[in-house]
Amino acid sequence: MKVIKFGGSSLTDAESYHRVKELLLKEKEDKVLVLSAMQGITKELQKATKKALKEEEEVEKIIKEISKKHQIVATQAIRNSGILSDILERIEKKMKRLERLLYGINYTEEVTAKSRDMILSFGERLSVHIMEGIFRSEGINSRAMEADDIGIITDGEFGNSTADLKATRKNLKKNIGNELDKGIIPVVTGFFGQSKDGYTTLFGFGGSDYTAGIIACALDSSVVEVWKDVDGFMSADPKLVPGAHFIDRLSYAEAAELAYFGAKILHPRIVQPVEPKAIPIVIKNAYNPDLTGTIIEKEGYQKEDVIKSVACSKDIGVIKIEGVGIGYKPGVLSSMASAISNHGINIKSVITAQTSINIILDMDDLDDCHKMLKKHHSTAVEDVIKIEDEALIGVVGEGMATTKGLAARVFRAIADEHVNVDMISYGASQVAFYLIVKEEYLERAVKAVHREFFKI
Repeated sequence: MKVIKFGGSSLTDAESYHRVKELLLKEKEDKVLVLSAMQGITKELQKATKKALKEEEEVEKIIKEISKKHQIVATQAIRNSGILSDILERIEKKMKRLERLLYGINYTEEVTAKSRDMILSFGERLSVHIMEGIFRSEGINSRAMEADDIGIITDGEFGNSTADLKATRKNLKKNIGNELDKGIIPVVTGFFGQSKDGYTTLFGFGGSDYTAGIIACALDSSVVEVWKDVDGFMSADPKLVPGAHFIDRLSYAEAAELAYFGAKILHPRIVQPVEPKAIPIVIKNAYNPDLTGTIIEKEGYQKEDVIKSVACSKDIGVIKIEGVGIGYKPGVLSSMASAISNHGINIKSVITAQTSINIILDMDDLDDCHKMLKKHHSTAVEDVIKIEDEALIGVVGEGMATTKGLAARVFRAIADEHVNVDMISYGASQVAFYLIVKEEYLERAVKAVHREFFKI
């Protein structure tokens, strides 16, 4: 049995939904399909919460716009009029529920973590029902299944929850397993689950990959296929390094680190549920399906120069917390980290020194975190500074921790381009280290490191 996941980049219009159907039907094994929201819908829902909070009149416009997009795709893609009527009715019911939620945040003048997670889950809820309608209209047994109805149980953390694999396994064995036994293709929502007390909680953006891993673990899948709009992992971002080459095999650790450092092709948390059972992950291109893709397993492949890829991200910001002796003051870092976590912000990394604590965040969280920490009182803190013009470079490869001279080669290659390294984190991972440079020098630095190890 396979778990097959398609992201929003493969779900753009009626034609693309049919492409997903055709690719799925070529697979003879039993299969579970995990779907993301239609492309761009989750971002629209994000904007919707902000607009609805400020102006009541915006709610009706939002509902009409999102409804129209899904109705058009459903009408164009579902060829049986009776089934189409059923799916359109489902869409209407879901949009009415979304409408009530948006009016609710307008009336209360507050977007809570609970309401935000529920609102952002609607893209997936709509997507799976359209896909079910397409299958059924062509005589294929299928059923849309929403994560909170079938028992994907989470730890209850809003925005970035973690699955309770033991409880989830029991539920999915029953709920999805029964459908598979009947020859039905389950079409499951990605991106979210349900807390033990019944609230919808998100797995973080890109979390549909994680959902696929959870289901694969629960059902002892032979493989997880993650279908994207690219061939697989590359030795660098080809937009920055035109000569970057395709990587056909990676270890779990390498793939997770590359995903964490900016290779948005995969969510890093997908590895967590599949690694203990050695379930392989395969990255496939929906627009180039004959390509084998990148295979991710416990063991990757050994390379003489060790380095597999140079990942990078401009979507980071740095909060610098300064104070004389701040590194010696007990509890400062834990106090700051707790405050950030309680504010619903994820810390990507921390680099400390005697006089400063440097916290690396997603750029989207930078302003909120800076404002919050400026109000957070500590006698050891003299200033809280936000830095917006930084970029992150991650150098990844199995065996980095045991191979001498790799870091020296990286820094020498960058120095030869007259680029200064602002911060370094080395030793936290067995397969990766990262460094921070000014954003304006990112391309030069990435090209220099790639050229050092790949001669391109």
